[in-house]
Amino acid sequence: MLFFGFEVIADTRPEIKSTQFPLILLSHGYGGSWQNLSWLAHELAAKGYIGVAPNHPETTIFDKNTEQSAKLWLRPQDLSKTIDALAEDQILTNIINFNQIAAIGHSLGGWSVITLSGARFNTDTFNEDCKKYSYLKGCHLMSELGLANPELNKSMLDPRIKAFISLDAGLTRGFTVDSLEKIKIPALIIGAGIDIGDTDAKLESGYVQEFLPKSSSNYIIIPDAMHFSFIQICKSNALDILNQEKQDESIICKDGGYRARGEIHREVTDLIIGFLSKTFKK
Repeated sequence: MLFFGFEVIADTRPEIKSTQFPLILLSHGYGGSWQNLSWLAHELAAKGYIGVAPNHPETTIFDKNTEQSAKLWLRPQDLSKTIDALAEDQILTNIINFNQIAAIGHSLGGWSVITLSGARFNTDTFNEDCKKYSYLKGCHLMSELGLANPELNKSMLDPRIKAFISLDAGLTRGFTVDSLEKIKIPALIIGAGIDIGDTDAKLESGYVQEFLPKSSSNYIIIPDAMHFSFIQICKSNALDILNQEKQDESIICKDGGYRARGEIHREVTDLIIGFLSKTFKK
């Protein structure tokens, strides 16, 4: 294993209590998995939130299919269906407050939760923007993610989402200005201060924040974070293993400054818990 994990009790069922807790959906990036944000789910659970992190089918590191990944509009639907499944579970419905649901996403997961919150993608806008900013990662995935498919232009809003948090989101420059301006739910936009060459936070996260209502949104850049600083902490031998597997793959274990990834995670956790505590006052 390349990453540190956490001890869990497999297949256990929660006790039915009178208290209900806010639900936090966690969406991983393209080619990642639910494990990428397991560190954050662990922190959220310790603070009284229910974290749910589904795999996006056939777009994970363990299960990748380009035909499925080209149906990008299914990603937000995965999260909506997750809420549906939880609502049908007789035990979980007793402990989840379905009036307090937030969504957190990293990278393409960030795109997914912003879309779920009401942002509308426009394929023509995105394609035109890529002529100007062709180096951005999303522009290299035009065919792989089906970014010219008109299905992406449809609304994917799920009104059950009451707040969202994006962690160095991508593909955001395809969102229409009008749809971003209409998002009224609380939002926390966090970007990585160090560009790895194709994930410029000022253009991606900064674009979203430029048009979100300022009264309900916060925008923070973490200066020494890189794009993959938001996933799990790598073990000491991870760099060597990744370098042997594929050139430049070790980038996923690198951060941009003197702080260890765990310290960056603590800052991100504090920002998110502070935001959620204010949004879902208990």
